[in-house]
Amino acid sequence: MGEIKAVEWVAGRVRLLDQTRLPDEEVYLDISDYRDLASAIRELRVRGAPAIGIAAAYGMVLGAMNSTANDRETFISEMRTISRELATTRPTAVNLFWALDRMGHVLELDRKVNQIKQSLLDEAKSIDSEDEAMERKLSRKGSELIKDDFRILTHCNTGALAAGYGTALGIIRMAWEQGRKIHIYVGETRPLLQGARLTAWELKRYGIPFTLIADSMAGHFLSRGGIDCAIVGADRIVANGDVANKIGTYNIAVLSMENGVPFYVAAPTSTIDVELPSGNEIPIEARPAYEVTSIRGTAIAPSDIDVANPAFDVTPHRYISAIITERGIAREPYVESLKKLLI
Repeated sequence: MGEIKAVEWVAGRVRLLDQTRLPDEEVYLDISDYRDLASAIRELRVRGAPAIGIAAAYGMVLGAMNSTANDRETFISEMRTISRELATTRPTAVNLFWALDRMGHVLELDRKVNQIKQSLLDEAKSIDSEDEAMERKLSRKGSELIKDDFRILTHCNTGALAAGYGTALGIIRMAWEQGRKIHIYVGETRPLLQGARLTAWELKRYGIPFTLIADSMAGHFLSRGGIDCAIVGADRIVANGDVANKIGTYNIAVLSMENGVPFYVAAPTSTIDVELPSGNEIPIEARPAYEVTSIRGTAIAPSDIDVANPAFDVTPHRYISAIITERGIAREPYVESLKKLLI
């Protein structure tokens, strides 16, 4: 079984595993235009905060390689426009802006256009390789919290499909590889079923025992002592420890606290945004109505109705037992512990 690679640079193109086609078929897209890559990010063909950041970095490279500008000033102007376009694709995931900011620093180098193009590719590859290394470190630290025979609840997809090795699912995977007997409860993750389609696909591939449940079943299993901990990922963590993650995360956090079950968040430090003081300031992406009213093209609701489809919710820090990063595990007070991790 080969490693899953959601995003990679291959022969001058960006290769994506099209996650909208899973679990039915594994289809890879070879993309040579940054506009097509931006569309792939919007359409969730690539998704997960770390993977979005990597894809955006490679999108900058595609834009650079296709540029015909010869003078530095024109080239830099083109690249700034491309960066702004890529930044509009997913407003909640801070890794997107983190990666674009790193690529932006390369543009400031006093070099010729061809040298800057090569430096952009080198930086994107560095972001890619560093991401996987960070997540392996994160997973090792988080696996220390997982005991033998643990039953773990997770939400959305946080494995190699969303990153290099995985964040929340990376911890689960690491604990399994270390020989711990565990069983995973996978929330389906409506409306797009990332748990049912993607996490279940990954866990089956790894041979890790799991049970798929509807999102509305989480409270049932938590209240009956059937869960030892919940682990989720994050798209943005702010200064006070509030966390934006896939819609439905807040429900699980509240239910976990009500039933005395630890609720962990796993994310690399690139997901931490200390510029925002609390979750109230996090922009929440609104997705199209059809994602709620249909499942994979089949209508499940009447036409011409009002629909709300926020892609994320914000979990207040008071519900979070710990935030697991590659630099260590933060606990309350998060204003202090998160700041220490970033020094």
